[in-house]
Amino acid sequence: MSDAVIVGAVRTPVGRRKGSLATVHPVDLSAHVLRALAERTGVDPTQVDDVVWGCVSQVGEQSWNVARNAVLAAGWPESVPGTTLDRQCGSSQQALHFAAATVMSGQADLVVAGGVESMTRVPMGSSVAGGMPFSEQILARYRGVEGVAEDSPLPFNQGVGAELIAQRWRLSRSQLDEFALASHEKAAAAQDAGAFEAELAPVSLADGGKFAADEGVRRDTSLEKLGELPTPFRPDGVVTAGSASQISDGAAALAVTTSEWASRHGLRPLARVHTAVVAADDPVTMLTAPIPATAKALRRAGLGIEEIGVYEVNEAFASVPLAWLAETEADPERLNPRGGAIALGHPLGGSGARIMTTMLAHMRDNGIRYGLQTMCEGGGMANATIVELL
Repeated sequence: MSDAVIVGAVRTPVGRRKGSLATVHPVDLSAHVLRALAERTGVDPTQVDDVVWGCVSQVGEQSWNVARNAVLAAGWPESVPGTTLDRQCGSSQQALHFAAATVMSGQADLVVAGGVESMTRVPMGSSVAGGMPFSEQILARYRGVEGVAEDSPLPFNQGVGAELIAQRWRLSRSQLDEFALASHEKAAAAQDAGAFEAELAPVSLADGGKFAADEGVRRDTSLEKLGELPTPFRPDGVVTAGSASQISDGAAALAVTTSEWASRHGLRPLARVHTAVVAADDPVTMLTAPIPATAKALRRAGLGIEEIGVYEVNEAFASVPLAWLAETEADPERLNPRGGAIALGHPLGGSGARIMTTMLAHMRDNGIRYGLQTMCEGGGMANATIVELL
């Protein structure tokens, strides 16, 4: 069987809700990173066999297969197909997994994986309108379980899950706030050092300006400011908006092929997709699956946690990576070294590819052989990916 290598990775800067990317249609945001990917790698769009795109709220401007629409908006040949998938927050990480499996199996030579979410233009939860996604059989199975709301159309709540994690792992408010502050500090330091510049594709705006830097980083925050925020999920809770990921807009794209095909077409591989898994856990606590997903990935890879030089664990809430650290006994200095979703933002369907793009840049800049990415996902799932620098 062939291998799978990533030959290009690019992302937009991440915009705040109602921020700089609020005027950009999500199809055009997707098209922007497709064009940038081709320009930077030398990939010929006529040779792309498929575009696999993650998007969570597939309604309104993100409906009708945003992947195919992005191909057309990018000006790519009409012969290039596209498909859109939803594995909640890990959608574009799953897109990478599907792309890798497709080229490894010989069903395609070159696949573009990525994703998008404009949470300004298509608010989170929009796709639920007019329907109940949880049947009575699901509700009956979990009715009475701590953390399940009896009277809500959405009985499973990620914020409540984050509180349950904090309770289970005995994480204090101060620990969560300190983690959140560190995310902003690391992201600010990375920006100041120019660490993100190579991975970013600045977006031209309608007013003639250029959006060129992640705008969620709060340089003026402090433990005192974070400590003043309310706890919306439990009156006596520890989780706040400050220790949660930001609602954001953004897109990212990765080009995936085999090393043999890349060599024949003059493309330089960045990294090999070493191991790719998905796992699931309790859907009520919802956010703990990165722990078994990491164990599964390491087991299949034949690697120990100490052999991984960088870990990207999505900061959906600060309690998620802190619980992950406690269970894996990983080195906290290797975790999210350039900040995470608390500072940089979390454009749902685009986050998996955004995180991979950032992790690959950090690995390249620091000569790190192995990197591991994992993300919690709605429904109690998680993807985990180990990549090897080439």
